[in-house]
Amino acid sequence: MEQHVTPCEDAPPPLMYRVERPVFDEAYLHTQLLHPRERSPKTIRQRLAQQLHCSSERAKAIALSFLPILTWLPSYPVKEYLFGDLVSGLSTGVMQLPQGLAYAMLAAVPPVYGLYSSFYPVLLYTFFGTSRHISIGTFAVISLMIGGVVVREAPDSMFMIQALNGTATNTTVFIDTEARDARRVHIAVVLTTLVGVIQLVLGLLRFGFVAIYLTEPLVRGFTTAAAVHVFISQLKYLLGIQTPRFSGPLSALHSVTAVFSDITSTNVTTLIVGGVCMVVLYCVKDLNERFKKRLPVPIPGEIIVVMVSTGISYGLSLSENYQVDVVRTIPSGLLPPAIPDFSLLPNLVTDSIAIAVVGFSMGISLAKIFALKHGYSVDGNQELIALGLCNFVSSFFHTFAITCSMSRSLVQESTGGNTQIAGLLASMVVLLVVVAIGFVFQPLPQTALAAIIMVNLLGMFKQFRDIPALWRTSKIELAIWLVAFVASVLLGLDLGLLVALGFAILSVIYRTQSPKSVILGQVLDTGLYCDVDEYEKTGVDPVHLQAIRKARKRKLKKESAERESQNHKSPQKMSAVVKLDLELGVTHEVVAGGGSQNHLEVQGNGQVAETHTESDSEETRFLEPLCPVHTLILDWTPVNFIDSVGAKAIKLVIKEYAAVDVCVFIAGCSRTLLAELRTLQFFTGVVAPEMVFPTVHDAVLHCRRRTAPPTITAIQ
Repeated sequence: MEQHVTPCEDAPPPLMYRVERPVFDEAYLHTQLLHPRERSPKTIRQRLAQQLHCSSERAKAIALSFLPILTWLPSYPVKEYLFGDLVSGLSTGVMQLPQGLAYAMLAAVPPVYGLYSSFYPVLLYTFFGTSRHISIGTFAVISLMIGGVVVREAPDSMFMIQALNGTATNTTVFIDTEARDARRVHIAVVLTTLVGVIQLVLGLLRFGFVAIYLTEPLVRGFTTAAAVHVFISQLKYLLGIQTPRFSGPLSALHSVTAVFSDITSTNVTTLIVGGVCMVVLYCVKDLNERFKKRLPVPIPGEIIVVMVSTGISYGLSLSENYQVDVVRTIPSGLLPPAIPDFSLLPNLVTDSIAIAVVGFSMGISLAKIFALKHGYSVDGNQELIALGLCNFVSSFFHTFAITCSMSRSLVQESTGGNTQIAGLLASMVVLLVVVAIGFVFQPLPQTALAAIIMVNLLGMFKQFRDIPALWRTSKIELAIWLVAFVASVLLGLDLGLLVALGFAILSVIYRTQSPKSVILGQVLDTGLYCDVDEYEKTGVDPVHLQAIRKARKRKLKKESAERESQNHKSPQKMSAVVKLDLELGVTHEVVAGGGSQNHLEVQGNGQVAETHTESDSEETRFLEPLCPVHTLILDWTPVNFIDSVGAKAIKLVIKEYAAVDVCVFIAGCSRTLLAELRTLQFFTGVVAPEMVFPTVHDAVLHCRRRTAPPTITAIQ
C-alpha cells in the first residue's frame, strides 16, 4: 500500500532578508557612520584617584561584595527556604562526618583533624562565599596532595626508634607515631596557611580568571589520576597490611609493588569488614540514584556504615582480638588557636601554589554549574577570597586545606538546599560530634573509612568515559586528557599538573601557529562565502566545462596546423599562448600579428556573457599574466587580536603583492581589532582604511566595480 505525502499548502513563506545599502569601507564607517567618541588617555594619577575614590555608595558596594551574605540574608524567605535548608544541612552534615574522618587519612594526619577541617572552613564560607549550593570541606584530591607533601617532609624514617630487648644485641625498631603525627600536623597546617595566603592575594588582585587555564579535559584527566592515587593508597587499609607511604615520581607504582609484595600478610577480618562496607555503600548509592525522585532525602550510607562498623568493632573488640586497626583516640572539644611554624614555609611554596590553584578550580567549576542551573551568578574573584580566608583563618585552628566536595554538594543541592544556611547547619552537626560525642568513633575500623573513600571514587572513575567521547569530538582535547592522566599517575600530582599545564599551553600555541586557511567561494545569489574545497559549488557543471575545454583544444590544434602550413609559404614569427580558466570561463589568447583577445563567455551558472577585444602593448602580446588572480580578500572574522609583529608581517605581505599588481583587501575585522590596528599605526604607507571592509561581500562588490578581474580570491 503506497502512501503519498503532499506538502502542506498552509506552510508559511520563508523569511526574506533584503538589505540595500552602499558598499562600506572602514574609512567611511569610521568618519561618517559610527562617529567614535574621542577619549583622552587617563594618567596614572587619575586612575588611582578613580580607584581610591570613597563614597557611601562605594563603601556599601565593597561591603556587599566582600560579605555576600549581606545581599541575601536580610531578605531570606523563612517560610520558603528554611525547611529545605534544614533538611539539606542535616543530610550534608551526616555525610560530612565520615568523609572528614576518612580524608584525614589521605592527608596523613589523625582523623580528628578532618573533623576540624569540616567545621571552621564551612562556617567561614557561609559569610564570604558567593555560591549557595556547594559544600565546602575536605576533598579527596586536595587531601591526597597534602598527604604527599606531608609524607615527603616527615617520612617514617625520621621517627625510627630502636629499643633493647633485654640484651645489647637484640633490638626492636618501631616508629614514634605520636611525634610523627605531631610533625605532620604542623606541616599540613603551615601548608594550609600558605595556600590561604596565595588564594587571598590572587583574589584581591582580581586573578579569578586563572581557572580558565585549567581546561575541563585537563581537570578531568588530573582528577581521574588523583582517583587512581587515592585508590592505591587505601589498599593497605582495606587489606590490613603495613606498608610505607611513598611520594614523588612513580610513587603509585612503588605503593602497588609494596602492597602485593606483602599481600600474604593480609588480615582476613579487616578485609571482610572492608569488603562488606564497600558492598553496602555501593548498594545504598545505587538505590539513591535509582529512586532519587521518590526519596525525600538520600539514604545516608556513610553514616550507617560508620555507626554499624563502630558498634561491631566495639562489641567484638576487633582491635584486641583480631588486630584490626581502628581510629583510636579522638579528643573531645576544640583545640585552642596557635600560630603555625613558619620556618617550614620555604619547602612548601611550590606545593602550595598547586594546591591553591587546583582547589580554586574545583570550587569555581562546581559553583558555576549550580549557579547556571538555579539562575544566579558567582564571582570568581570573591570565591578566591572566600577560599583564601577559609584556609588562612582556619589554619590557626589546626585544619588542613579544603575545597568543595562534588558528592556532598550534590547532596546539599538535591535535598532542598537553597542557601549556605544549609552549610552552616552542617558545620553545627560536625561541631556537636567534636564537642560531645567524638569518643564514640574511637573503635571505628580504618578499613571502613577506606571503604568510604573507595566507593566515593566511583564518580571520578566514570570519567574514563571521556576518552571515546573526546576521540569523536576533539583529538587535541583527548591528548590533553591523556597527558594529564598519565603524567599525574607516573610523576605524582604536583609534577603531573605542571606537565599537563605545559602541554595544554603548547596545544594552544600549536593551534594558534597552525591556523586553517581556506579559499572561499560565493554561494549563488547570496552574500555568503564558504570553503570551496568543503562545499560543492552550485550552478557549475564540470562535465560541460570539460567538454568545452576538449573542443577548444581540438580547435587550437587545427589552427596551429594551418598556421604551420602557411609558414612554409611565408615565414613569419608567430606564437600562441592559450590559458583557460575553467572556473570563470575566460580565455586569454595571443594570435599572430594581432592584439590580445579576451573572451568572457557564458558562465557555468548561466550568468551574463561579455566579450571584448582590445589591443595590448607589444610586451603583453607574447607574455602571460604573472598571476591569474589580481585581488585577494582576507576574511579576518576569526581573528581575535594582533600584535606589532603580526601587523608588520601583514603590511609586508600587502606590499609584496602590490609589487606584482595584486591588490589585497581585508574584511570582517571586529571593532576591537580595528582599534588595535590603529594603535599599532597599521594604516600607514601601503595600507589605508579604504582597504578594510566590514564584510567579505562589501569587499567583493567593491572589487567587481573597480575592475573586471579574471579571478578574485577570498581567503579565510
